[in-house]
Amino acid sequence: MKCSAGQNSEQRLAIRKDVLASLGATSKEAEELLRYNENRFDETAIDASKFPLPDEGFLATWRQYASETEQAGSILPLTKYLVQLQFPIQSAISETPDYIAATRQGLPTDGIKLAAGISLREPQCGQLLVHPTAAGNIPLLIAGNREDFVALVQALRYRNEPHPIPDSMGACMVAGYNNWHRISVLRNRFEASASANDSWPAEFQRIKAQKDLYQDRFIILSTGPYSAVNAFDIRLDYEEWLNLSMAIRREHECTHYFTRRVFSSMRNNLLDELIADYMGITAALGKFRADWLLRFFGLELFPQFRQSGRLYNYRGAPPLSDSAFALLQKLVVAAAANLETFDHRYLSEFQQAQCRPALLRILTRLTVEEMASGDAIEILGNTFASAVKDMDASDATDVRSAKGSPAALAPQSPTTYQRRPYVR
Repeated sequence: MKCSAGQNSEQRLAIRKDVLASLGATSKEAEELLRYNENRFDETAIDASKFPLPDEGFLATWRQYASETEQAGSILPLTKYLVQLQFPIQSAISETPDYIAATRQGLPTDGIKLAAGISLREPQCGQLLVHPTAAGNIPLLIAGNREDFVALVQALRYRNEPHPIPDSMGACMVAGYNNWHRISVLRNRFEASASANDSWPAEFQRIKAQKDLYQDRFIILSTGPYSAVNAFDIRLDYEEWLNLSMAIRREHECTHYFTRRVFSSMRNNLLDELIADYMGITAALGKFRADWLLRFFGLELFPQFRQSGRLYNYRGAPPLSDSAFALLQKLVVAAAANLETFDHRYLSEFQQAQCRPALLRILTRLTVEEMASGDAIEILGNTFASAVKDMDASDATDVRSAKGSPAALAPQSPTTYQRRPYVR
């Protein structure tokens, strides 16, 4: 059966089943994979016809943070504003009354013995940047070394618990972050203008219903080799590989931000990761390389699988069975090959930066099985042009001949981020 992104859900489900059957999947394995590979991107969530989107409400505050850290030459000023950074990484700390009071109720940490501060080896090597994307600007918190990256992730995503961070993990997005500094600013503003009959507790309840007033999103990045892959393994100079790693990692995470804001979905799932790695590799190199993606995922010697590869991190919850996971690896290999053929065949004539939102729109319409199918290249090629037409006319009416593109849509060069020298 020939597939098309425009077919109805029943037809597409039949195609997905056919692809899995062609790989030898049993009915039970197919059921597992169909559920795991379900596409949850919602194109109706937002009007995505014009890019870049307006910034979210937290950006003004984070620009202030970025200015302070730049002036200080260190990320330590963030400890004044992000309360988790006022606590160490410690087992069971998130269950203590003092930690709960500070992080969930916004009480000051003055006088709290437990609030001894996070231990960072080289805060002067870190940076906080505000980075442009098609979905609006997003803060990037860049750690100066691996140990500091792990500590920042544990503090800001895992409530200061010593949660294990895989070596292959080099970035994470923190979403829905309750910023008590922003709430304190709102409280000060309220109390400065409130009358005797006004009540802060009542006002706070009103504010709680408006999450955009106090919840933030930001990305934490490391500066090491992407997916813990050695420069030698991909035949590059070490410094060149570090710069390319930063470009891939940055665009990868910005892709997650795009899908979260535009399509209301961002999951620790193979489909999300395939799309994000495709966007990251093409941003860094100007073209897609399937062999790089397979190495990042631990499939460079397929059918052998390297368990330190990133694919192991996306096995699902509950995890796929061993046999279904083996089939998932076959899907990755086929999908990567199709993406490379599509990329080389169709995209050389387009201005890449202008078309990146269109690329995301067509990739998020498919499932992994469809990307791995024999018709994938034709589907991708046929839908790319229609997706470009949906873009705002001022940005993409003449993508074949355009010589420039909006700066906010263009991936920055691999050398944009300059690592601060380590100070021992």
